[in-house]
Amino acid sequence: MDPSRFSSTSTEPPSETQILLTIDTELTWRPGPDWDRWETAFDRSYEAAGVGVRYQLRVLAQYALKACFFVDPMPACAFGIEPIKRMVEPIIEAGQEVQLHLHPLWVDARDGQTRSERQLARYSFDEQHDLIKRARDMLMEAGAPDPIAFRAGNYSANDDTLRALADLGFRFDSSHNGHQHPWPSAIGLPRDQIAPILYRGMIEVPVTLIAEGRGSRHLQICAVSLGEIKAAILHAGDQGLPIVNIVTHSFELANRAGTAPNKVHVKRFEDLCAFLSKERKRFPTAFFTELDDLPLDRPSVLLPSAGLRRMGRLIEQIWSNQVEERAS
Repeated sequence: MDPSRFSSTSTEPPSETQILLTIDTELTWRPGPDWDRWETAFDRSYEAAGVGVRYQLRVLAQYALKACFFVDPMPACAFGIEPIKRMVEPIIEAGQEVQLHLHPLWVDARDGQTRSERQLARYSFDEQHDLIKRARDMLMEAGAPDPIAFRAGNYSANDDTLRALADLGFRFDSSHNGHQHPWPSAIGLPRDQIAPILYRGMIEVPVTLIAEGRGSRHLQICAVSLGEIKAAILHAGDQGLPIVNIVTHSFELANRAGTAPNKVHVKRFEDLCAFLSKERKRFPTAFFTELDDLPLDRPSVLLPSAGLRRMGRLIEQIWSNQVEERAS
């Protein structure tokens, strides 16, 4: 490992808490009679009822925010490189960041079936190394810059994943998700690790968690309320945490079928962007390529559980489900 690849672990308190808006961007797996037409999956996952990636890019531009789109190029194994180019080009043109995502189920996919293991963490070190290299090459063929950050599909990564990434020259991984630990998120870090840390030759930037009872929830836009996200951001600022890592998906603002917007999730996304725009001086959004001076020695302190915030989320979820049922 070359120590010069990483920033020093200064003991000075950080000047700000940065926000990573990370959007897992992928084609959904939709077996059926028209399986070989990738356009169907593209419309329902990338475009996603008019609230997919292009819509998200417009909202981000409206509020002058930065986001990282983790793009999965593996559908090229089944459909060729064209759909991946169509995924990458709008993101690059909008000035947003593209990094590498990987769902291995596409490797041996044909006729609506896959013969591939779906969880990356079940592959050997050599197999993971080959898969990640292949995915990186396809992502760059589609027009993306050489990626430096990675997130495994389903957060399914282990220590071998990190060793493979380090060997391939990546700097950051963002697969550790304590809400999904120890499986499929199988990296050997504590469940409650949310602060960035140097581990197995990589800077691990975990998905941010909030406490809930004896467990936790991760900050995914469809899974927590706006109040919980705001509270987690303010808490991180108070605790000196350098990063809040928020997750969403290219298709997450639509209903499960990808045929109509989920109005609750759309409003939550728009309101979050408005909040981050208003608070940009204290909580600026950032790209992975801008994390050169990221402190790596901060304690992980989760936002404590609060009944009122949880009740607000449950009410939002009930309303969201009712809205989706009426739209179906």
